[in-house]
Amino acid sequence: MLGDTYPLLDIFWTMLWFFCFFLYIWLLIAIFTDIFRSHDMGGWGKAGWVIFVIVLPFIGILVYLIARGGKMHERQLREATEAQQQFDAYVKDVAGSSGTADQLSKLADLRQQGVITDAEFESQKAKLLA
Repeated sequence: MLGDTYPLLDIFWTMLWFFCFFLYIWLLIAIFTDIFRSHDMGGWGKAGWVIFVIVLPFIGILVYLIARGGKMHERQLREATEAQQQFDAYVKDVAGSSGTADQLSKLADLRQQGVITDAEFESQKAKLLA
């Protein structure tokens, strides 16, 4: 029944239009995100790009991608790298705090190597266990 009133080619065109619509929305979000996260543009430049993309949407998107597409990738890569470095530093900070047993083991190694004396070892051990 549905095939009689809505042919296969119309279904294909409808799916194509939905895909293009969602692609357009995704590009707008990506471009606006890049515009407002960009530190190398001033307020007037950002406002100009936003107005250009809103007033002439398809031409504005194409011109933005041509003019600043390479920098979009560089900024995303830099932000991802910074986020990864911050995460790694946080993990090292949280996991790097060694326990008393680890510190006692290090003190014992220093005593065996002759770096500290037995008296120094005992005083440091008392501080750790206190």
